[in-house]
Amino acid sequence: MTLTFKDRLDLTTIRKQFPVLDQSVNGNPLIYLDNAATTQKPLTVINEISRYYTQDNANIHRGIHTLAERATATYENTRKSVAQFINANESEEIVFTKGTTDSINLVAQSLGKYILKPGDEVLISCMEHHSNIVPWQMICQETKAILKIIPINEGGEIIFEEFLNMISERTKIVSMVHISNSLGTINPVKKAIIEAHKLGAKVLIDGAQAPPHEKIDVKSLNCDFYAFSGHKMYGPTGIGVLYGKRSLLEAIPPYQGGGEMIKEVSFTQTSYNEIPYKFEAGTPNIAAVNGLNKAIKFIESIGLDEISHHENNLLLRATKQLNEIEEFRPMGTASEKASVISFNIEGVHPFDLGVLLDAKGIAIRTGHHCTQPLMERFNVEGTARVSFAIYNTLEEVDQFIWALNNLIKKLI
Repeated sequence: MTLTFKDRLDLTTIRKQFPVLDQSVNGNPLIYLDNAATTQKPLTVINEISRYYTQDNANIHRGIHTLAERATATYENTRKSVAQFINANESEEIVFTKGTTDSINLVAQSLGKYILKPGDEVLISCMEHHSNIVPWQMICQETKAILKIIPINEGGEIIFEEFLNMISERTKIVSMVHISNSLGTINPVKKAIIEAHKLGAKVLIDGAQAPPHEKIDVKSLNCDFYAFSGHKMYGPTGIGVLYGKRSLLEAIPPYQGGGEMIKEVSFTQTSYNEIPYKFEAGTPNIAAVNGLNKAIKFIESIGLDEISHHENNLLLRATKQLNEIEEFRPMGTASEKASVISFNIEGVHPFDLGVLLDAKGIAIRTGHHCTQPLMERFNVEGTARVSFAIYNTLEEVDQFIWALNNLIKKLI
Protein backbone atom coordinates (compact mmCIF):
# COMPACT_ATOMS: atom_id res chain seq x y z
CA MET A 1 0.00 0.00 0.00
CA THR A 2 1.30 3.47 -0.88
CA LEU A 3 1.26 5.83 2.06
CA THR A 4 -0.23 9.26 1.58
CA PHE A 5 1.52 12.39 2.81
CA LYS A 6 -0.95 12.63 5.71
CA ASP A 7 -0.18 9.05 6.76
CA ARG A 8 3.57 9.55 6.74
CA LEU A 9 3.81 12.82 8.67
CA ASP A 10 3.03 12.43 12.36
CA LEU A 11 3.53 15.92 13.78
CA THR A 12 2.77 14.81 17.33
CA THR A 13 5.63 12.31 17.22
CA ILE A 14 7.92 14.81 15.51
CA ARG A 15 7.22 17.53 18.09
CA LYS A 16 7.96 15.13 20.94
CA GLN A 17 11.53 14.96 19.66
CA PHE A 18 12.01 18.67 20.45
CA PRO A 19 11.97 19.17 24.24
CA VAL A 20 12.30 22.97 23.95
CA LEU A 21 8.82 23.16 22.40
CA ASP A 22 7.21 21.66 25.49
CA GLN A 23 7.23 24.78 27.64
CA SER A 24 5.28 27.92 28.44
CA VAL A 25 6.58 31.41 27.73
CA ASN A 26 4.96 34.27 29.62
CA GLY A 27 2.17 31.95 30.69
CA ASN A 28 1.37 30.71 27.18
CA PRO A 29 2.40 27.61 25.22
CA LEU A 30 5.49 28.42 23.17
CA ILE A 31 4.91 28.98 19.46
CA TYR A 32 8.34 29.19 17.86
CA LEU A 33 8.27 30.99 14.47
CA ASP A 34 11.90 32.15 14.22
CA ASN A 35 13.31 29.19 12.33
CA ALA A 36 15.18 31.23 9.72
CA ALA A 37 17.36 32.52 12.57
CA THR A 38 17.94 29.07 14.04
CA THR A 39 15.95 25.85 14.24
CA GLN A 40 15.35 23.89 17.42
CA LYS A 41 17.26 20.65 18.02
CA PRO A 42 15.82 17.12 18.24
CA LEU A 43 16.79 14.77 21.04
CA THR A 44 18.96 12.70 18.71
CA VAL A 45 21.21 15.72 18.16
CA ILE A 46 21.25 16.68 21.85
CA ASN A 47 21.96 13.11 22.95
CA GLU A 48 24.78 12.70 20.41
CA ILE A 49 26.57 15.75 21.78
CA SER A 50 26.22 14.35 25.30
CA ARG A 51 27.35 10.89 24.14
CA TYR A 52 30.55 12.26 22.64
CA TYR A 53 31.53 14.09 25.83
CA THR A 54 30.59 11.21 28.13
CA GLN A 55 32.03 8.35 26.07
CA ASP A 56 34.41 9.40 23.27
CA ASN A 57 35.90 12.75 24.26
CA ALA A 58 39.30 12.84 22.55
CA ASN A 59 41.05 14.83 19.86
CA ILE A 60 40.79 13.47 16.34
CA HIS A 61 43.35 12.40 13.75
CA ARG A 62 46.17 12.55 16.31
CA GLY A 63 45.87 9.66 18.69
CA ILE A 64 46.14 5.86 18.48
CA HIS A 65 44.21 5.12 21.66
CA THR A 66 40.66 3.78 21.48
CA LEU A 67 38.82 7.00 22.33
CA ALA A 68 40.75 8.95 19.69
CA GLU A 69 40.09 6.30 17.07
CA ARG A 70 36.37 6.19 17.88
CA ALA A 71 36.11 9.99 17.83
CA THR A 72 37.94 10.19 14.51
CA ALA A 73 35.75 7.52 12.92
CA THR A 74 32.52 9.27 13.97
CA TYR A 75 33.81 12.65 12.81
CA GLU A 76 34.83 11.37 9.38
CA ASN A 77 31.59 9.44 9.04
CA THR A 78 29.79 12.77 9.27
CA ARG A 79 31.87 14.06 6.37
CA LYS A 80 30.63 11.11 4.30
CA SER A 81 27.04 11.77 5.38
CA VAL A 82 27.28 15.42 4.34
CA ALA A 83 28.75 14.47 0.96
CA GLN A 84 25.86 12.09 0.35
CA PHE A 85 23.30 14.61 1.63
CA ILE A 86 24.30 17.23 -0.96
CA ASN A 87 25.44 14.70 -3.60
CA ALA A 88 29.10 15.74 -3.69
CA ASN A 89 31.50 13.61 -5.72
CA GLU A 90 33.57 12.67 -2.67
CA SER A 91 33.86 13.37 1.03
CA GLU A 92 37.19 15.18 0.50
CA GLU A 93 35.17 18.02 -1.06
CA ILE A 94 33.55 18.71 2.33
CA VAL A 95 35.29 21.20 4.61
CA PHE A 96 34.01 21.72 8.15
CA THR A 97 33.86 25.36 9.27
CA LYS A 98 32.23 27.35 12.08
CA GLY A 99 29.22 28.19 9.90
CA THR A 100 28.11 29.79 6.65
CA THR A 101 29.82 33.06 7.55
CA ASP A 102 33.13 31.29 8.13
CA SER A 103 32.73 29.34 4.87
CA ILE A 104 32.13 32.49 2.83
CA ASN A 105 35.09 34.24 4.45
CA LEU A 106 37.24 31.23 3.60
CA VAL A 107 36.29 31.44 -0.08
CA ALA A 108 36.59 35.23 -0.21
CA GLN A 109 40.08 35.18 1.29
CA SER A 110 41.46 32.03 -0.33
CA LEU A 111 39.84 32.19 -3.78
CA GLY A 112 39.83 35.98 -3.82
CA LYS A 113 43.56 36.28 -3.20
CA TYR A 114 44.17 33.50 -5.71
CA ILE A 115 42.28 34.96 -8.70
CA LEU A 116 41.31 38.63 -8.14
CA LYS A 117 43.32 41.44 -9.69
CA PRO A 118 42.73 45.20 -9.91
CA GLY A 119 39.70 45.90 -12.13
CA ASP A 120 38.24 42.40 -11.82
CA GLU A 121 34.61 42.20 -10.74
CA VAL A 122 32.67 40.32 -8.07
CA LEU A 123 28.88 40.10 -8.44
CA ILE A 124 26.46 39.68 -5.54
CA SER A 125 22.75 40.43 -5.29
CA CYS A 126 20.85 43.16 -3.47
CA MET A 127 19.20 40.60 -1.16
CA GLU A 128 22.38 39.14 0.35
CA HIS A 129 22.92 38.58 4.06
CA HIS A 130 25.72 40.68 5.54
CA SER A 131 27.79 37.48 5.62
CA ASN A 132 27.75 37.48 1.83
CA ILE A 133 28.45 41.19 1.50
CA VAL A 134 31.16 42.22 3.96
CA PRO A 135 33.73 39.48 3.10
CA TRP A 136 33.54 40.53 -0.56
CA GLN A 137 33.86 44.20 0.32
CA MET A 138 36.98 43.37 2.32
CA ILE A 139 38.67 41.29 -0.37
CA CYS A 140 37.73 43.76 -3.13
CA GLN A 141 39.27 46.58 -1.11
CA GLU A 142 42.40 44.49 -0.61
CA THR A 143 42.76 43.41 -4.26
CA LYS A 144 41.28 46.57 -5.84
CA ALA A 145 38.58 44.49 -7.49
CA ILE A 146 35.11 45.98 -8.03
CA LEU A 147 31.99 44.78 -6.20
CA LYS A 148 28.81 44.99 -8.27
CA ILE A 149 25.24 44.54 -7.05
CA ILE A 150 22.56 42.68 -9.01
CA PRO A 151 19.23 44.55 -8.60
CA ILE A 152 15.92 42.99 -7.56
CA ASN A 153 12.33 43.82 -8.46
CA GLU A 154 9.45 44.88 -6.20
CA GLY A 155 8.57 41.25 -5.56
CA GLY A 156 12.03 40.56 -4.18
CA GLU A 157 13.29 38.60 -7.19
CA ILE A 158 16.61 39.01 -8.97
CA ILE A 159 16.16 40.84 -12.25
CA PHE A 160 17.84 38.18 -14.34
CA GLU A 161 18.10 40.35 -17.46
CA GLU A 162 20.13 42.83 -15.42
CA PHE A 163 22.36 40.03 -14.18
CA LEU A 164 23.00 39.00 -17.79
CA ASN A 165 23.81 42.61 -18.69
CA MET A 166 26.22 42.99 -15.78
CA ILE A 167 28.21 39.77 -16.08
CA SER A 168 31.21 39.91 -18.37
CA GLU A 169 34.70 38.55 -18.88
CA ARG A 170 35.79 40.90 -16.08
CA THR A 171 33.53 38.95 -13.68
CA LYS A 172 35.68 36.50 -11.74
CA ILE A 173 33.33 35.56 -8.88
CA VAL A 174 29.55 35.41 -8.49
CA SER A 175 28.27 34.91 -4.94
CA MET A 176 24.53 34.50 -4.53
CA VAL A 177 22.10 33.42 -1.83
CA HIS A 178 20.07 30.30 -2.63
CA ILE A 179 17.09 31.22 -0.42
CA SER A 180 16.80 34.70 1.06
CA ASN A 181 16.58 34.75 4.85
CA SER A 182 14.56 37.98 4.74
CA LEU A 183 12.28 37.40 1.77
CA GLY A 184 12.08 33.64 1.38
CA THR A 185 12.85 34.11 -2.32
CA ILE A 186 14.27 30.99 -3.97
CA ASN A 187 16.77 32.28 -6.49
CA PRO A 188 17.41 30.75 -9.95
CA VAL A 189 20.90 29.73 -8.90
CA LYS A 190 21.31 26.98 -11.48
CA LYS A 191 20.60 29.41 -14.33
CA ALA A 192 23.02 31.91 -12.81
CA ILE A 193 25.75 29.27 -12.51
CA ILE A 194 25.37 28.30 -16.16
CA GLU A 195 25.71 31.91 -17.30
CA ALA A 196 28.65 32.61 -14.99
CA HIS A 197 30.54 29.55 -16.16
CA LYS A 198 30.11 30.60 -19.81
CA LEU A 199 32.37 33.55 -19.01
CA GLY A 200 34.75 31.65 -16.75
CA ALA A 201 33.54 33.04 -13.44
CA LYS A 202 33.53 30.94 -10.27
CA VAL A 203 30.29 30.69 -8.27
CA LEU A 204 29.67 30.45 -4.53
CA ILE A 205 26.14 29.74 -3.34
CA ASP A 206 25.13 30.86 0.17
CA GLY A 207 22.91 27.93 1.09
CA ALA A 208 22.32 28.77 4.75
CA GLN A 209 18.52 28.66 4.41
CA ALA A 210 18.20 25.88 1.84
CA PRO A 211 19.14 22.41 3.25
CA PRO A 212 16.24 22.15 5.74
CA HIS A 213 13.72 23.01 3.03
CA GLU A 214 14.75 21.40 -0.25
CA LYS A 215 17.11 18.82 -1.70
CA ILE A 216 20.58 20.15 -2.50
CA ASP A 217 22.46 18.51 -5.37
CA VAL A 218 25.79 20.24 -5.92
CA LYS A 219 26.58 18.07 -8.93
CA SER A 220 23.37 19.07 -10.66
CA LEU A 221 23.87 22.73 -9.71
CA ASN A 222 27.51 22.53 -10.83
CA CYS A 223 28.40 25.29 -8.36
CA ASP A 224 32.05 25.76 -7.48
CA PHE A 225 31.34 26.29 -3.78
CA TYR A 226 28.28 25.80 -1.59
CA ALA A 227 28.10 26.99 2.05
CA PHE A 228 25.62 26.18 4.82
CA SER A 229 25.25 25.97 8.62
CA GLY A 230 24.23 23.17 10.95
CA HIS A 231 22.11 25.29 13.29
CA LYS A 232 19.58 26.22 10.59
CA MET A 233 18.92 22.56 9.79
CA TYR A 234 18.18 21.17 13.28
CA GLY A 235 21.88 20.77 14.09
CA PRO A 236 24.18 22.44 16.63
CA THR A 237 25.54 25.95 16.49
CA GLY A 238 29.21 26.45 15.70
CA ILE A 239 29.39 24.00 12.81
CA GLY A 240 29.19 24.75 9.10
CA VAL A 241 30.01 23.17 5.80
CA LEU A 242 31.85 24.39 2.76
CA TYR A 243 31.56 22.23 -0.32
CA GLY A 244 34.15 22.95 -2.96
CA LYS A 245 35.14 21.25 -6.19
CA ARG A 246 38.31 19.23 -5.65
CA SER A 247 40.26 21.08 -8.34
CA LEU A 248 39.58 24.44 -6.71
CA LEU A 249 40.17 23.30 -3.13
CA GLU A 250 43.52 21.87 -4.21
CA ALA A 251 44.46 25.06 -6.07
CA ILE A 252 43.59 27.78 -3.57
CA PRO A 253 45.73 28.57 -0.50
CA PRO A 254 44.54 27.82 3.06
CA TYR A 255 42.57 30.45 4.95
CA GLN A 256 44.15 29.84 8.38
CA GLY A 257 47.36 28.32 9.64
CA GLY A 258 48.02 26.03 12.59
CA GLY A 259 47.80 22.41 13.60
CA GLU A 260 46.18 19.70 11.45
CA MET A 261 46.35 21.72 8.21
CA ILE A 262 50.05 21.00 7.73
CA LYS A 263 52.14 18.17 6.33
CA GLU A 264 55.55 19.32 7.56
CA VAL A 265 56.66 22.45 9.43
CA SER A 266 60.10 23.95 9.84
CA PHE A 267 61.22 27.49 10.57
CA THR A 268 62.14 27.92 6.94
CA GLN A 269 59.24 26.26 5.12
CA THR A 270 55.81 24.66 5.68
CA SER A 271 53.98 22.25 3.41
CA TYR A 272 50.21 21.94 3.61
CA ASN A 273 48.04 18.91 4.23
CA GLU A 274 45.75 17.29 1.67
CA ILE A 275 42.18 18.51 1.24
CA PRO A 276 39.99 18.97 3.13
CA TYR A 277 42.36 19.09 6.10
CA LYS A 278 44.43 22.02 4.85
CA PHE A 279 41.35 24.20 5.53
CA GLU A 280 40.63 22.79 9.01
CA ALA A 281 43.29 24.38 11.21
CA GLY A 282 43.20 23.56 14.91
CA THR A 283 40.94 21.34 16.99
CA PRO A 284 37.48 21.40 15.41
CA ASN A 285 34.07 21.47 17.09
CA ILE A 286 33.98 17.67 17.18
CA ALA A 287 30.77 17.34 19.20
CA ALA A 288 28.93 19.71 16.85
CA VAL A 289 30.13 17.77 13.79
CA ASN A 290 28.72 14.60 15.32
CA GLY A 291 25.48 16.41 16.07
CA LEU A 292 25.28 17.57 12.45
CA ASN A 293 25.28 13.95 11.35
CA LYS A 294 22.25 13.27 13.55
CA ALA A 295 20.51 16.38 12.16
CA ILE A 296 20.98 15.05 8.64
CA LYS A 297 19.59 11.67 9.72
CA PHE A 298 16.59 13.45 11.27
CA ILE A 299 15.83 15.28 8.01
CA GLU A 300 16.29 12.11 5.99
CA SER A 301 14.01 10.13 8.33
CA ILE A 302 11.12 12.43 7.40
CA GLY A 303 12.11 13.22 3.82
CA LEU A 304 12.63 16.60 2.22
CA ASP A 305 9.59 16.16 -0.02
CA GLU A 306 7.40 15.74 3.05
CA ILE A 307 9.07 18.63 4.84
CA SER A 308 8.65 20.91 1.83
CA HIS A 309 5.01 19.93 1.40
CA HIS A 310 4.18 20.60 5.03
CA GLU A 311 6.04 23.91 5.18
CA ASN A 312 4.35 25.06 1.97
CA ASN A 313 0.96 24.36 3.55
CA LEU A 314 1.98 26.49 6.53
CA LEU A 315 3.17 29.25 4.21
CA LEU A 316 -0.05 29.23 2.16
CA ARG A 317 -2.24 29.25 5.29
CA ALA A 318 -0.33 32.13 6.87
CA THR A 319 -0.11 34.15 3.64
CA LYS A 320 -3.84 33.83 2.97
CA GLN A 321 -4.80 34.97 6.45
CA LEU A 322 -2.25 37.77 6.57
CA ASN A 323 -3.50 39.13 3.24
CA GLU A 324 -6.94 39.47 4.81
CA ILE A 325 -5.53 41.99 7.32
CA GLU A 326 -6.03 45.51 5.97
CA GLU A 327 -2.85 46.88 7.55
CA PHE A 328 -0.61 44.01 6.33
CA ARG A 329 2.29 45.11 4.12
CA PRO A 330 4.39 42.18 2.80
CA MET A 331 8.01 42.46 1.74
CA GLY A 332 8.90 39.72 -0.74
CA THR A 333 6.21 38.19 -2.89
CA ALA A 334 8.32 36.06 -5.22
CA SER A 335 6.63 33.32 -7.21
CA GLU A 336 9.25 30.83 -5.93
CA LYS A 337 9.31 31.13 -2.16
CA ALA A 338 10.33 29.18 0.93
CA SER A 339 8.46 29.27 4.23
CA VAL A 340 9.45 32.81 5.26
CA ILE A 341 7.18 35.88 5.46
CA SER A 342 8.56 39.36 6.10
CA PHE A 343 6.01 42.06 6.70
CA ASN A 344 5.05 45.28 8.39
CA ILE A 345 1.76 46.32 9.92
CA GLU A 346 0.96 49.88 8.92
CA GLY A 347 1.01 52.11 11.97
CA VAL A 348 2.88 49.62 14.20
CA HIS A 349 6.65 49.37 14.66
CA PRO A 350 7.87 45.79 14.05
CA PHE A 351 9.76 45.83 17.36
CA ASP A 352 6.49 46.48 19.19
CA LEU A 353 4.91 43.56 17.36
CA GLY A 354 7.74 41.30 18.43
CA VAL A 355 7.55 42.30 22.08
CA LEU A 356 3.76 42.04 22.28
CA LEU A 357 3.63 38.69 20.49
CA ASP A 358 6.34 37.37 22.81
CA ALA A 359 4.04 38.28 25.70
CA LYS A 360 1.65 35.75 24.16
CA GLY A 361 4.38 33.11 23.88
CA ILE A 362 4.87 33.62 20.13
CA ALA A 363 8.49 33.98 19.02
CA ILE A 364 9.03 35.92 15.78
CA ARG A 365 11.96 37.94 14.43
CA THR A 366 12.06 41.72 14.08
CA GLY A 367 14.71 44.05 12.67
CA HIS A 368 16.79 44.20 9.52
CA HIS A 369 17.68 40.46 9.61
CA CYS A 370 21.33 41.21 8.72
CA THR A 371 20.18 42.52 5.33
CA GLN A 372 20.37 46.30 5.75
CA PRO A 373 20.96 47.05 2.03
CA LEU A 374 17.80 45.07 1.26
CA MET A 375 15.84 47.13 3.78
CA GLU A 376 17.14 50.30 2.11
CA ARG A 377 15.97 48.90 -1.25
CA PHE A 378 12.41 48.71 0.12
CA ASN A 379 12.75 51.94 2.12
CA VAL A 380 12.01 50.36 5.49
CA GLU A 381 13.99 50.23 8.73
CA GLY A 382 13.08 46.62 9.32
CA THR A 383 10.30 44.09 9.26
CA ALA A 384 8.60 41.46 11.35
CA ARG A 385 9.39 37.95 10.11
CA VAL A 386 7.79 34.58 10.66
CA SER A 387 9.53 31.46 9.41
CA PHE A 388 8.29 27.89 9.62
CA ALA A 389 9.85 24.47 10.22
CA ILE A 390 8.69 20.87 10.18
CA TYR A 391 7.48 20.95 13.80
CA ASN A 392 5.16 23.93 13.31
CA THR A 393 1.43 23.26 12.96
CA LEU A 394 -1.51 24.83 11.18
CA GLU A 395 -3.01 25.48 14.61
CA GLU A 396 0.07 27.54 15.52
CA VAL A 397 -0.40 29.58 12.35
CA ASP A 398 -4.02 30.23 13.31
CA GLN A 399 -3.01 31.19 16.86
CA PHE A 400 -0.37 33.61 15.52
CA ILE A 401 -2.93 35.26 13.21
CA TRP A 402 -5.48 35.50 16.04
CA ALA A 403 -2.93 37.14 18.34
CA LEU A 404 -1.77 39.51 15.61
CA ASN A 405 -5.34 40.61 14.83
CA ASN A 406 -6.01 41.28 18.50
CA LEU A 407 -2.86 43.37 18.80
CA ILE A 408 -3.75 45.42 15.75
CA LYS A 409 -7.19 46.18 17.20
CA LYS A 410 -5.57 47.45 20.38
CA LEU A 411 -2.77 49.42 18.74
CA ILE A 412 -4.51 51.08 15.82
